[in-house]
Amino acid sequence: MTAFEPGRLARVLAELDASEGPAQALAQLVRQGLDQLPLPAHGATWQRWQALSVVAEHDLSLVKLVEGHLDALAVQAEVAPWADRVGGATWGMWAAEAPGERTRFEPMEADEVRLHGRKAWCSGAAHVSHGLLTAWSAEGRGPQLVRVAMQQPGVTVSRAAWHAVGMAASESLDLHFDNAVAHLVGDEGAYLQRPGFWQGGAGIAACWYGGALQLANALRRHVAETAPAQRQPFRCAALGEVDMSLQCTAALLREAAQWIDDHPTQDASAVALRVRLAAECSATRVLDEAGRALGATPFCRDQRFARMAADLPVFLRQSHAQRDFAALGERVAAAGEAPWAL
Repeated sequence: MTAFEPGRLARVLAELDASEGPAQALAQLVRQGLDQLPLPAHGATWQRWQALSVVAEHDLSLVKLVEGHLDALAVQAEVAPWADRVGGATWGMWAAEAPGERTRFEPMEADEVRLHGRKAWCSGAAHVSHGLLTAWSAEGRGPQLVRVAMQQPGVTVSRAAWHAVGMAASESLDLHFDNAVAHLVGDEGAYLQRPGFWQGGAGIAACWYGGALQLANALRRHVAETAPAQRQPFRCAALGEVDMSLQCTAALLREAAQWIDDHPTQDASAVALRVRLAAECSATRVLDEAGRALGATPFCRDQRFARMAADLPVFLRQSHAQRDFAALGERVAAAGEAPWAL
């Protein structure tokens, strides 16, 4: 893995063809080797999160695909480091389970299996070359990770259920498998049991944070470009609240990344839940304060602001809201001592 170069990544993003979608942008980043980032818990988690934040500030639908691609690479490196890698591939990482539905697999020879059934919420499924997903045996054992090449007769992509406005370009579509060829990756249950499950989950916070930065910078530029004598106090106050919120979340992100690097095999669930909830709260506050301070103008006349304002609330719903607060509270109560002393 190479060291993250924020300047290079920002330049490549700025040069992307705006007429192309996020899937084409992901392929371009892969061709330039910009997906070769440090793995979580390998000493440079902060650099990995910086990259996610930079991409998110540019385009949330793109970072949705980039994060899935990077997660698929990290998962395979963790649970099946001996497996052959597919050079130049673009990956989707699909582990969501629709209520009452599971993708099933039947063993064939060696590590080959056949997939059947539906998989929902598959971001980028219409365009990526390969998918890494969770499936279940006919006897109900699992989850079991499998990798599948997307360009084959047994794989069908359906847009019938996708009616999104926010995050529309991420195309989180349904997949239907009918005897599709796939291969087992790692052991049964490895996806959830590995330390990287929560380490990777914490990285979503960097995506939410990056999306909030675009809106915060729109507010900052408006205030900075207004002559001091003409600045409205309520806009300055909004910028102050945004700064405070983002600075707090950035500090927590840095601390979480360092903790993960210092404790690579420990349970990172409390750390991940805390930083995700903080980023969600911060992003929500930035969206609210920037909108109230700037009024309707950027929502109607600034294409990038308007799209981010539509995308960010949808992406934030990857959080489980009060259920995540409850899960964090359970872990704090079980820790044995208060974690808040300076």
